[in-house]
This record gives sequence, structure tokens and C-alpha cells, in this order.
Amino acid sequence: MRLPQQWLSILSVNSIFLLNLGFPLLTLPQTLHRGEAIAQTDPNAEAERLYNQGFELFQQGTAESYKQAIVAWEKALQLYQQTRNLGGQANSLLGLGRIYDLLGDKQQALEFYNQSLPLRRQVGDKAGEAVTLTNIGLVYSDLGDSQTALDYYNQSLPLTRQVGDKAGEATTLNNIGGVYSDLGDSQTALDYYNQSLPLWRKVGDKAGEATTLTGIGGVYDDLGDSQQALEYYNQSLPLSRQVGDKAGEAVTLNNIGLVYDDLGDFQTALEFYNQSLPLRRQVGDKAGEATTLNNIGGVYSDLGDFQQALEFYNQSLPLSRQVEDKAGEAVTLNNIGGVYSDLGDFQTALEFYNQSLPLSRQVGDKAGEAVTLNNIGLVYYALGDSQTALDYYNQSLPLTRQVGDKAGEAVTLNNIGCVYSALGDRQTALDFYNQSLPLRRQVGDKAGEATTLNNIGGVYSDLGDRQTALEFYNQSLPLWQQVGDKAGEAVTLTNIGLVYSDLGDSQTALDYYNQSLPLTRQVGDKAGEATTLNNIGGVYSALGDKQTALDFYNQSLPLSRQVGDKAQEATTLSNIGAVYNALGDKQTALDFYNQSLPLRRQVGDKEGEAVTLYNFALLKRSQGNLTEALTDMELAINIIEELRTKIISQDLRTSYFATVYGYYEFYIDLLMELHQQNPNQGYDTKALNASERGRARSLLDILAESGADIKKGVDPQLLAREKSLLQQLSALDQTRQLNPGERNIEELNQEIEAVRRELRNLEVEIKRNSPQYANLKYPEPLTASEIQQKVLDEETVLLVYSLGTERSFLWLVSTTEVKSYQLPKRSDIEVLATSFLEEIQSLAVVPPSGEKLSQMLLSPVINQLGNKRLAIVGDGILQTVPFAALPLTSPDLSLTLSYEERETDNSSLLLGGIEGGQNRNPSFLSGGTEGGQNGGYKPLIVQHEIVNLPSASSLSILREQVQGRTPAPKKVVVIADPVFEENDPRFQIASSTKTETNDVNKIILRQSLEDFLGKSFGRLQHTRQEAEVILALVPDNLERLALDFNANRNTATDSNLSQYQIVHFATHGLLNESQPELSGLVFSLYDEQGTEKAGFLQLSDIFNLTLSAELVVLSACQTGIGQDIRGEGLVSLTRGFMYAGAERIVVSLWAVADNSTSELMQNYYRKILETGSNPATAMREVQLEMIQSNNYNAPYYWAAFVFQGEWKTGLSTR
Repeated sequence: MRLPQQWLSILSVNSIFLLNLGFPLLTLPQTLHRGEAIAQTDPNAEAERLYNQGFELFQQGTAESYKQAIVAWEKALQLYQQTRNLGGQANSLLGLGRIYDLLGDKQQALEFYNQSLPLRRQVGDKAGEAVTLTNIGLVYSDLGDSQTALDYYNQSLPLTRQVGDKAGEATTLNNIGGVYSDLGDSQTALDYYNQSLPLWRKVGDKAGEATTLTGIGGVYDDLGDSQQALEYYNQSLPLSRQVGDKAGEAVTLNNIGLVYDDLGDFQTALEFYNQSLPLRRQVGDKAGEATTLNNIGGVYSDLGDFQQALEFYNQSLPLSRQVEDKAGEAVTLNNIGGVYSDLGDFQTALEFYNQSLPLSRQVGDKAGEAVTLNNIGLVYYALGDSQTALDYYNQSLPLTRQVGDKAGEAVTLNNIGCVYSALGDRQTALDFYNQSLPLRRQVGDKAGEATTLNNIGGVYSDLGDRQTALEFYNQSLPLWQQVGDKAGEAVTLTNIGLVYSDLGDSQTALDYYNQSLPLTRQVGDKAGEATTLNNIGGVYSALGDKQTALDFYNQSLPLSRQVGDKAQEATTLSNIGAVYNALGDKQTALDFYNQSLPLRRQVGDKEGEAVTLYNFALLKRSQGNLTEALTDMELAINIIEELRTKIISQDLRTSYFATVYGYYEFYIDLLMELHQQNPNQGYDTKALNASERGRARSLLDILAESGADIKKGVDPQLLAREKSLLQQLSALDQTRQLNPGERNIEELNQEIEAVRRELRNLEVEIKRNSPQYANLKYPEPLTASEIQQKVLDEETVLLVYSLGTERSFLWLVSTTEVKSYQLPKRSDIEVLATSFLEEIQSLAVVPPSGEKLSQMLLSPVINQLGNKRLAIVGDGILQTVPFAALPLTSPDLSLTLSYEERETDNSSLLLGGIEGGQNRNPSFLSGGTEGGQNGGYKPLIVQHEIVNLPSASSLSILREQVQGRTPAPKKVVVIADPVFEENDPRFQIASSTKTETNDVNKIILRQSLEDFLGKSFGRLQHTRQEAEVILALVPDNLERLALDFNANRNTATDSNLSQYQIVHFATHGLLNESQPELSGLVFSLYDEQGTEKAGFLQLSDIFNLTLSAELVVLSACQTGIGQDIRGEGLVSLTRGFMYAGAERIVVSLWAVADNSTSELMQNYYRKILETGSNPATAMREVQLEMIQSNNYNAPYYWAAFVFQGEWKTGLSTR
């Protein structure tokens, strides 16, 4: 059934905080001085008295004092008009305009300023004219008309300079800076502020200085430099208090709160907002009051207290309207919409957003417009309309960049990532998240950082890389807790629970879900509650408690419908259907699936659609409707294939395919059931085609990339970065392997994982920048008929195995026919295969489990094999089984044996001899008897040459890659007998130069290595003899030998290796099954002077080699073993060398011994180079000789090495 669906948290910018900079106004003289005393009855004298009275009231800065000042100045104006005192009229009109401006009545303010301006010009008062022009500009700036504001400021500025009014010049420069700040041109804003600041200080105007310091702080806040912003605000605040500028003090307190708000320190932010608010009210600054109320609402919204947030927003909104602050009104409408969106009331949210958007556009507020467009996109995303969401996000993104809003840009990038994730395009989602994350960190947005970390974790979880998912979730969780965001915390707790559910740890999953659920309810997050209830249901369903599962699903479903979350609704419907199917109520299950499928398609949830189609197929098959089930499965498989191609990273493509391989297994089983019912309709051939599609797909892809030379034309800096990261990875792993005591292992592992992740991201970037990659078409896996034509010949039979949960299958393919057979289930085969491998490594000459295993795997086809070459495509554990060592079996033995019965009497084992010397992997081999007879044991290799293949298609593409390739000019390069230990006798430096402490340290380090890895790297002396014998077969001018200190990593990565037909490595192998890219070969760890050197050649390095090798031989331990990934097979060194250009490869399946390996390799090369045997044939010949020997007749010695690749031809004779 469908596993619980991942819930991705998307956080929008639900608040824009108005940065009210409180531009100063230096317009009003302290007094109007006259040359002589004037009688009280003189109208001019009375006007002067009233004017000065109004000025004193204005300076008090309260709403009441402003009203009294208006009365005084209106009376003064009337008297000045009576006496035709134009200067007095201009001053009074200017004062009235300023008060109405402060009270938020911008239109009335403009009327007074526009009456004052011509009077200033009429009397030739350039200083007053400049002041009035500045004040008009300020009104237009407040109205959001930045260009008109600039026009007036630019008229004012030269006048202030002309009259030498430094304070006026400082004011205008400050205000121009404010406009550019609003426009997002931070650098220009800073230029103007930095011209203004020294002028304030020159004239000793502390209020003006405070204002400009606040403005500079605002710019740095916009740039995400919170610390610098706080420094400027903290310079401004005491100046405002010193001069009693309560309006300026209120602005700065508000803005300090804004910084802490952005940093996620909501409690500190509230403290500053709550200091600002009463000052706003005290001075009658309604626009500022609206701003701070809005910001307080934003804090409560971030804290998940939506009701409290609405209360503050609803106090702010009428104030913004009262003072005609359209920008502020747009902000608050947007924020109210955000609350309703968070509450799941998407229709109401859209209504508020659609009121906000035209206001932002009307006043030219591009930042606010971007926010609202983003939030509308968020609503459509929540409603399942991904395409419309993407349209709005793509309108928002360029606006955020245009105004330099990095925080908003990060939000929109994150949200675009969420859309692509919902559409199943995980790679594109990851690309957008990886663009968002550094911006989040740059601006100090911890809540946003937590969001994007959570979402990256979601991508890795969906792609099957659950360990990486947990790492990202565990980075996200403490950030949510740090900023007090319970809704976000609940999201990540649910997602962690989902990972543990996928890992089969149901109890831990429930623990996390049960932490999440009360948080979702506490903050009223119904969508999150629905997701968590659904996931709890999934756990109980997996545990077999179907009734409890239904109870939780039925709690989830109405919540999803209530908030309009169609994607979650579809998931839960599908899950309910799966429960009813398991309970045997097929019709009810069908009803629920039929409700789920159209919703999946409506919201564009391709992955969910595939799940529901799979569930349909399961149900219909159980009803006997096999052809209908087949139709559904083919639709599901097509979706999986489409989604797979959208993932650029090969690692992630591989891990994703592993999560969906169950679809292919079911599809194959269904086809084989149809074949059983209709044996002449070719269903078994279709099953073989499906099997080929479901294996080694990433190997096919990387081989295609190798042939396309995708790094050609890529930015050299990217390639240099890749090289640097690979070196870092190798150095870190070498430290971990050799000197585990030097560093904390956990820290080292984290560093290694970080470099691996960066390499993975860089791989994507390189491909996106590669002209060759843009034109690359990945190959389709071969069909059965194509395998017959392109892969096989008359002398070769292909055996393809597919292991299944209930039953397994074998296909025999020759150039003329395809036959299929049913085998026992995977677990039965694994039991015998495991015993067989254990017995081989215990040196059994005749492994007792071999007979039964051979019966299982070969008896159906043994009569049809003749003496032909066997090309074997294994599956699961069979990839590690040496088929060469399986005993020839008879076809008439029954397969109805009890597969659980196996010989446990070890006394019956016939053991081969133990040799001296080092193992090439220093695992300890237990002793046995010398010599031994084979008791009539006749292994498969006696009758058949055997070739192993990851898939049939992989050989076909290998052949295409080497077709027409010019043979390398030289024959053999051998790298052997490296120096692993400091006490190696090959050191030429005097022992006296090595301090006793150093010797002791080295001993401790070696002991640490043995404790940590259970092994050490001892010298492999027989590899030297091996190398010398091989090269003696080749003319000196066609060979190269690297021994001792020269057997180093630099030699192994030398580009000149491409000049050789055969590349032979004789050294230790390193196997890392959990991180296969860290598997590799070990070369010299020291130079001649005893200096430690990087000696590990890892799989990730091998991919960067360039070879023209017709044969690569890895004469080392476990080089053919790796992580077995479902749908991919063994990820071993083999694929790295295939990518690098190797046509054939010889690798080992277990830890081999030095002596016997050396002898095998010497004889192998004699057959290739002296007698001219085909490399595949030569391997069989040398193994047969070892079987006949007394010392090495146990399969442990001769069966470890397997041949992969081209068998048709021998080596070039050039």
C-alpha cells in the first residue's frame, strides 16, 4: 500500500515591515525677530505671537499639541493675509502642511505646501523654497510615488547648496537616500546617507543625525546585515532620546524590533515594538502606529497565534486607510491574507491578497507586490493548482531580485522548489532549494533556513536517501525550536517520523508523530494535523492493525477537505482504499481508489498517481482481472520512467529507482502469471524486457555520459572545484581509515558526507553547464530481440535471474529462443547462497550447499546449455555467487526439496590447503587440512566459460563505446607492491632520523587502524613477483612497471595510463558497502622520505580516469563487491572502470590470498600474452589448472576472480 506521504512545509513572507525613517523637517524658524517693539494691536505682531505659539506647540509633538498648533497657525495665517505679509503666510502654510503630513492627511498637507511654494518664490526666499520642495517630496515618498518624490528633492538640493543651508542640504540628501532605499537600490541609498551624515554633525543637529543613522541601519537590514543594522540603530537611539525626539525614537525602536524579528528572536522583537507603540500614539503618528501594530501582528503570526495576529492587523488596517497610506494598507491586507492561508481558509486568503496586490502596484511598491504574488502562488499550491502557483512565483521572483530583497527571493525560490517537488521533479526542486538556503543564511532568517532544510530533507526522503534526509531534518528541528515556531517544528517532527516509518521502525515513527500532533492542534494547523493523522494511520496499517489505521485515516480525511488540500486528500483516500483491499472488501477499496486517482491527476501529483495505479493493479490482480491490472501497471511504470529521467544526479537517480523497484518486481510477477495462463502470447518475453528495464539503469546512463564526454566545454573552474573536492574526500577518508585516533570519527563522517553532498550538487551543475549533456540521449534498455541480435552469438547463452518475494524467475536466452522458468522465492535462494559462500571461504573443496543451490539455479536449464559460454546476469545475492564453482547438476532432480534443510555437519567438509603470506584483504582465514581431494566434484567451469554481466544492455553499450576506438599503442602497465607501513625495509632514510616518539605514534596509529577496521595494510610481497612475471612476457618498450614508492596514487591517476591495452593493479582493496564511492584501491602511503601521502584511489576517483584499456585487472580483494541497491545491482569498482573506458574487467568476490592470487595472475597472463587466449577463455583455463592442483584446488583460491565485459574477441595485436 501507499506509504504515508511526505509533507513539505512552505513558509511565505506574510509580513512586510514598514521602515518609517521619520525624515526630518527643518523649516520653521524659532522666532520671527523684528527690529523694534510692536504694539499688541499691530496685526503683524499678533500674527508673530500666534506663529511662535504654534511653533512651541508643534515642538511638543503630541496629537493634542498638533491640534492646538493648527488653531494658532490658522489664526496667524489670517492675520498675515490681512497685512499682505507673504513670508509669514508661506511659513504658516508650511507649518500647517507639516502637521497634516504628520497626522497622515497627505492630500491636505499637499494643498498647504502647494500654496506655500509660489509665495516662497514670489519673495525670493530660496531657502524656504528648498524646504517646501523637500516637504512635498516627502509626501509623495510616503504615498509611494518615488519618482515624483525624487523630482522634488532634486529641485530642492541645489537651492540648499546655493544658500549654504547645510541642515537643509542634509535633510534632502537623507530623503533622497530614503527613496533609493525604498526602490531597493541600497548602494545609492548609502551614498546619499553618507553625504548627509557629516553635514548633520557639522551643524550639530543630533535629531537629524539620528534620523540618518536610522536610515543607514535600515539599508543594512535590507541587505541582510543584521549586526551592522543594529550598530547604526544603537547609535541613533540615544541621540533621539537626548533631543527629546519621540517620533524618531519610536521609529528606531520599531526598526530594532524588526531586526530581531528577522533573526527569529520574536520575544525581543515584541519588547521593542511595545516600546515603540505608545510613543507613536503619543506623537499622533497614525501611519507609524499602523506600522508597529502590523509588525506586532506579524510576530504573533510567526508564533502561530493567529487570532492575536488578526486582532493587531485589524487595529492597523483602519489607521493606514485613515492616513491614506496605501502601501501600509497593502501590507496589512497581505498579512491578514497570510493568517487565513495559515488557517487553511484559502478562499478568504485570496480575497485579501487580491485587495492588496493592486494597491502595491498603484504605489509602485515592487517588494510588496512580490510578496503578495508569492503568497497568492502559495494558496494555489495548497489548493493543488501547481501550474498557477508556478505562474505567480515566476512573477514574484524577478521583482524580489529587482529590489534586492534577498529574504523574499529565498522564500520564492523555496516555494518554486516545493511546486517541482509536488510535480515529482525532485532534481529541479533540489536545485531551487539549494539556491534558497544560502540566501536564508545570508539574511539570518532562521525560520526560513529551517523551512528549506526541512524541504531538502523531504527531497532526499522521497528519493530514498533516508540517512541524508534525517541529517537535514535534524538541522531543521532545533532552528524551529530556537525561533519558537511550533507549526514548523510539527512539520519536521512528522517528516522525521516518516523516515523512521520507511525504515520499518514503527515505534520511533509513532513517537515523532505523537510529538507533532498536539503541536499542529495547538497552532490550529489543520493541514498539518491531517498529514500527521494520515501518517499515524500508515504506521498502524503497516503493523497489521487495519481498524486503528482506518480510524486515523478517517480523522485525517475531513481535515484535508476542510482546508482544500487535495493532494493530502488523494493520499488518504488511496490509503483507505489499501486498507479495505487488505481487509478483503474489494468494492469499497475500488471506490476509494476511484476517488483518489482524479485528484492525483488534478493536482499534478505524478508519483501519487503511480501509487494509486499500483494499488488498482494489486486489487484487480487479486480479483483475477490480470489484463486490467497489467494496463494499470504499465501506466504506473511509464510515470516512474518519466520521473526518473528528471533526476540529474546519478546517486539520487539510483536511490529513487530503488524506492520504486517494487513496481518492476510486481510487474514482472504479473507478466509471468499471465504467461502461465497464456504460454504462447509472449508474456514471458515482456517480463524479460521488464527485468532488463529494472536493473543497472544508472550504469547504462553513466556509460552513455562517458561516451558523450560531458565534461568537454564545461567551465574549467567547475572542473577544478570537482578535482579539489575529490582530493578532500580522499584525504578525509584516508584520515578516517589510517589515523582514526587523530580526529573524532563522528565529525570526520559528517565532513565526508558534506563533501559527498557538495560533489553531488556540483555534478548537477557540471551537467547543466555541459553542451554535450544538453544533447545527450540516454539509451533505452535492450528488448529480448535486441539482446539476441546485439549481445549474443551462437556459442553463448544468456541466463538472467530475477529474485522475488514469493517466487523467482530465470530466463534462458539464445540467438534463437527465449525460455522462462519459475524458481523458489528470494529468501530460500539467499539461505543456500549464503551457506555456499561461507563454505567456500572456509576452504571447502566441495562446498556442501553447492549441490542444492545448483539444483535451484541451474537444473531447469542444464540440458540446454551444452558446452556453450554462459553469460550470467545475477540478481541480489547471486551477483556475489561464483557460478564457476557451482557443481554441475542433473536435470531430473526435483526442485521440491525442503530448501531449509542443509548440511550442518562440518566434519564432512573437504578443505583445501592454507598458504603463507599476506591476504590482499587482511581478513583472517581459518586453517584447514593441506591438499584434499574433490570427491568427484565437477564445477560448472569444467564445462562452461563464464562471464558475469550487470545487465545485457550494459555489454551492448560498452561495445558501442569501444567500436572504432584506436588500440592503445603500448601493451601492459602494472602497479604493484606499494609501501604501506613506515617500518617497511625499503625506506632509504636512516633510522636515526626517526624519533622514538614518532615510532611509538605510528605503532599506536596502526593499532588504532586494526581496532577500527579490523585490519592493517601489510606488504603484499608476491605482487612483486606477479608484476615481474607479467612484464617479462612483453617487450620493454611496450610495458611500464611501477613498484614500491612509485606504486602510488599519482601513478594510478596518470593520464599516460591511456597508452596501455592492459592495466593491472596488484594491491589491497578497500570495501565500503554503505558508501560505495569510498571503496577503492590502496597505493603507497609514504614517499621515500617517510612522508605520509594520499594513497587511496576511490571509486569517485576512478570515474575521473581516462583509459583505453581492453583489459583492467584488479588483483586485490573484494573489488567486484559493493553495495547492492535494488534495481541497480552491485555498485562496485567495476562500473568506475567501465566508465573510464575499460572494455573488460577482472575483479574478485572475496578477500583473496597473496600467494595463490599471484600464481593465478602469472598463469593468466601467460595464456593471454604467450598463447594469445581470449581473456575470458584464459580465465577459465587457469581456473581449471588450479582445480587440478594440490595446493589451490579449493574454490576459495580459484573461483574468487570473475570476468566481466566483452568475450567475443581477444586483445589487439598492434
